[in-house]
Amino acid sequence: MRTREETSALMTDALDHRGVPKERSFRAERALSPVDGAHWWVVIDAGLMVHKEATDFLRCLDGASLSPHTVRVYAGRVAAFLGWCDFEGVAWHTIGLPDLARFKHFLEMSPIEQGRYRSGATVNAILTAVCEFLRFCARTGLVQSVVAEQLSERRWLKFTPPGFDAGESGQFRAVRARLLKARAETPFPDALTPEQSKAVFSRCWRPRERFVVVLLHDTGLRIGEALGLRREDMHLLPDSRSLGCAVVVAHVHVRRRVNPNRSLAKSRFPRVVPASDDVLAAYGDYQAERSEVVGMSSSDMVLVNLYHEPLGAPMTYRAAKDFFDRLARSCGFPVRPHMMRHTAATNWIRAESTSTSCGRCWATCHWRRRPSTSMLQTRTAAGRSRPWLRGGPGDELAGPTARRGTTRACRARHQLAGVAESPCRS
Repeated sequence: MRTREETSALMTDALDHRGVPKERSFRAERALSPVDGAHWWVVIDAGLMVHKEATDFLRCLDGASLSPHTVRVYAGRVAAFLGWCDFEGVAWHTIGLPDLARFKHFLEMSPIEQGRYRSGATVNAILTAVCEFLRFCARTGLVQSVVAEQLSERRWLKFTPPGFDAGESGQFRAVRARLLKARAETPFPDALTPEQSKAVFSRCWRPRERFVVVLLHDTGLRIGEALGLRREDMHLLPDSRSLGCAVVVAHVHVRRRVNPNRSLAKSRFPRVVPASDDVLAAYGDYQAERSEVVGMSSSDMVLVNLYHEPLGAPMTYRAAKDFFDRLARSCGFPVRPHMMRHTAATNWIRAESTSTSCGRCWATCHWRRRPSTSMLQTRTAAGRSRPWLRGGPGDELAGPTARRGTTRACRARHQLAGVAESPCRS
């Protein structure tokens, strides 16, 4: 039997830098509709022929109001699966568990960029996209139903995480579990230490850059939610009842809507997030800069382009990612938009915020992703992360009782993560 290094050497010549077969590989592309100018994701082969089943699947994902980034990721994963099937001579519409196990082995053994290998979580995410694609084809009659039925089996949840509604007589404990899954670790969320936060703020030299960082750092918004903010959502007065809003303190409204920059709030439920004094000050400086560069009537979006063309256009996710990449290179440590969200939650726990208010600010749209005290982390004086259990920021971990409770919560979370299938969300 070949070792992992020998298998990787054999695969290198047949794969590109993304781990996709070079010959006759499928790929995902964004297409522009000639009718209404809408953007769609499609899957095409080497001959630029559209793969109808995969493209219909992506169209249905978009019709279900999923995030454009989710549709983009699913397009690439389905294209990689079809490329592997074409490369191995496997008929994807009649694929069985042995071939799917071979595909899983291929994902785990084939290196990607710079000789790295996919993590277990990445392999599971690709398998989830493939399973959803095959189930869609089975529901629409494109493949036989037996192809989708073999992907999962019925299992009973013995342990459930806090907040899970088991239903009457535990009827919701029975779930469909995917048969093929990789071993994946559950890492702690990445958060910035107070020293790192100060370093990030000190390298934001322009008002809009500082406002973006302060907004994400203090409110815990997702980057898609921040990019989708309109000026009507910024209620920064001490009392906004004169605007028809019942919330008294300074706050920001997060709403799910269609935006010109294709940003989308993850949660379908609107919520209100309190705004700190730093957010108010940074927003005032940014508005002064915006009025000087493009004026206030350029766009109703809060975040617009001020430093490159087209000036005044809504800021896109790519522009935000490029900014955080430059920020990370300047700081010398990783800085990502979602790290600001984890940092905000860590600071709320440090400030002894209640779990209810923390959950409302996070606004997780699924109970399995609800933040728990065992997942939110703080930093010790030495700068190392540890789970936040009880007590003040300087206290040591709680005693055996809290440790037993945390162990049960972790066991339930790991049990569910290994059994229940992930929803089709970004």
